[in-house]
Amino acid sequence: MAPNGVANEVPNGKLVKADDTNHNTEIVEAWLSKFDETLKKQDIEHLVTLFDEEECFWRDLTAFTWNLYTAESRDEIAAMMKSTLAETKPSGWKIDSPVQEMDGILSVFLRFETAVGRGRGYLRLRGGKCWTLLTAMTELKGHEEPLGRERPLGVKDGNIPGRKTWYQTRLEEIQDLGYKTQPYVVIIGGGQAGIILAARLRMLKVPTIIIEKNARPGDSWRSRYESLCLHDAVWFDHLPYIPFPSNWPVFSPKDKMGDWLEAYVNLMEINYWSSTACQSASYNEGKGEWEITMERASVSGNETIQLRPKHLVLATGMSGFPNVPEFPGAETFDGLQCHSSQFKTGEEWAGKQCVVIGSNTSAHDICTDLWESGAASVTMVQRSSTHVLKVGACVENMARDGYGEGGPPVDDCDLKFASLPYKIFPRFAIPAMQQIAKEQAPFYEGLTKAGFVLDWGDDGSGLLANDGTELPADLIVYATGYGNMNQWAVKLISQEVADKVGPCWGLGSGTTNDPGPWERELRNMWKPTKQEGLWFMGGNLQQCRHFSLPLALQIKTRMEGIPTLVHGLPSVKHST
Repeated sequence: MAPNGVANEVPNGKLVKADDTNHNTEIVEAWLSKFDETLKKQDIEHLVTLFDEEECFWRDLTAFTWNLYTAESRDEIAAMMKSTLAETKPSGWKIDSPVQEMDGILSVFLRFETAVGRGRGYLRLRGGKCWTLLTAMTELKGHEEPLGRERPLGVKDGNIPGRKTWYQTRLEEIQDLGYKTQPYVVIIGGGQAGIILAARLRMLKVPTIIIEKNARPGDSWRSRYESLCLHDAVWFDHLPYIPFPSNWPVFSPKDKMGDWLEAYVNLMEINYWSSTACQSASYNEGKGEWEITMERASVSGNETIQLRPKHLVLATGMSGFPNVPEFPGAETFDGLQCHSSQFKTGEEWAGKQCVVIGSNTSAHDICTDLWESGAASVTMVQRSSTHVLKVGACVENMARDGYGEGGPPVDDCDLKFASLPYKIFPRFAIPAMQQIAKEQAPFYEGLTKAGFVLDWGDDGSGLLANDGTELPADLIVYATGYGNMNQWAVKLISQEVADKVGPCWGLGSGTTNDPGPWERELRNMWKPTKQEGLWFMGGNLQQCRHFSLPLALQIKTRMEGIPTLVHGLPSVKHST
């Protein structure tokens, strides 16, 4: 979650005088005028003096760098500008919201243009200098999404011999794409990540096919354990173009979420190949295209199909394959052992002895299900300390960041959320966690008293033991997580390509399970990789909603032959 109070940048309990508001606006306008002037002159030496010398950040989402990249000092901002400014040609910088003030920091939304697109930004000034700046491309000139006043008419005036209905046109597309014509993009994985990206690409007129092994869209949710519900509130989870209705529950049950995704696929006219398994994928360097072999079920039997897209997106979930620990004696255990991904319901374990290995979200859900279903005993085995936040605290944090009933547009919340660089995120998250720990001390004391080992992350932002105890068990559930998403590149493409692109997720923060070096942005997610034409798409619903747009725009520019000089990934070459 966003740190407590970061996005809610208004004075707490204080009235702001009109004179103060006007003065703050004048400060921002003066800074923005100088910023615009130096950019037009490409006066990089003067430009960097507008940024705080002690600490400054410029985070860019494809507008300048055709990458997700954060410059973390004046020198790095200068290097980024030397690489991108001449081609980007930014202009038209305008304030796009009232200026807010908190603790002497002025913050405001911006709008701007580049040579090929339009964007939005978020600026924080400290002492008259830029502390943080976010720039994000939101649309390509000449390739705008058909939304609002730009929506399609739906019918053509006049008498047109041989006119095709919407249904006939749509059916023709479904029958032709992948057979008579090749998709520009193939997405492997038909869960939320693949579906949301496909919707973005559909709006940008990029021919796309989703490949999904399950029988229906949404089955990736329906197949999970029966008691599963989302732990993020509905205001955080809206899908682009079609938000959840106002009567949608705060926390979505997994089958209801599956139904929503299936309906979304139909309403957004997404080309979705269900009951289709990818067998292999390889990149043809000479042709600049992928060769993907898959097996697709049909009424006449399975058929083998080869697709040749320019781009391949792995949207196979946030993680890789299930982690199952190797315990001595597991091979002689007479009961049932399964990973949490295989567990369905506690109903069949009434009166039985049950053990769950692990102590995170899935472990708690499964233990609760088993207990409510009448298991004789349910034991959670905690192998290491766990960071725990009550759902209520998460919802309160969302509300502070604007995600809530009657809050700002969700795109504004996403932009503000993204405007805080990862480097300084812990600085704000730690006090938030400390406040939660104080406010909910009895809750955490109760957990500790029960023997639960807590932590607040390695840095305070968010133990294997054996005492000889033996537990009788009919069921052992391994709620032990998953491997890295990169494992799918190994399975579907090759070990060579997987090694070339490296792992997904993580920042190189130097904390447990996230070794350095520092990466500035999440590894490989939603941005160019070291394998041409290969992209990774994943995350929770908020991440998928927000980062699907920059990823879709990166792919669209390549389809249209727009030059995309990637900054921050110099070893990667790209072709259209």
